[in-house]
Amino acid sequence: MIITISGPPGSGKSTLSKILSAKLGMELVSMGDIFRKCAQDRCMSLAEFGIIAKCNEDIDRNLDEAQKKIAEEKDNMILEGRLSGFFVDADLKIWLKAPVEVRAQRIAKRENKKLSAAIAETSEREECERERYFKYYNIDIRDLSIYDLVIDSTKWEPEKICEIAAKAVECLL
Repeated sequence: MIITISGPPGSGKSTLSKILSAKLGMELVSMGDIFRKCAQDRCMSLAEFGIIAKCNEDIDRNLDEAQKKIAEEKDNMILEGRLSGFFVDADLKIWLKAPVEVRAQRIAKRENKKLSAAIAETSEREECERERYFKYYNIDIRDLSIYDLVIDSTKWEPEKICEIAAKAVECLL
């Protein structure tokens, strides 16, 4: 079984992916971690690397091809990434959503920064990504019609969101 977990920055993708992976005993591959590592390898912030990616479509294309290949080669995994639902033929596609203020608050806490900075950076990052995805792939990231399950992560604690996702998996078995 292949599960994709997608959503905007700060929506809880990584948290859900980790909890669900442990609960189901499935391997977890995080495209966000891979993107962050690429930024780190270039001594750049995530925002700086995002701007570079906006001008160099090879960065996104290489990462997206890598996730397709990973999904083709593995059988029992959770693939977490913004575009995973679009690029991977998954058994279950999950999208997490939350208002930008809530997500920015989570990011500010996680990264120890001011809320105003987190809101500005998150909004800028989302716009940059939205433009890139549309330009490179003609994908409107706001189109949630491809997802089997859309969960508002402001409504429940991570463990409860995991229960919802696990129930969806159980219904597929």
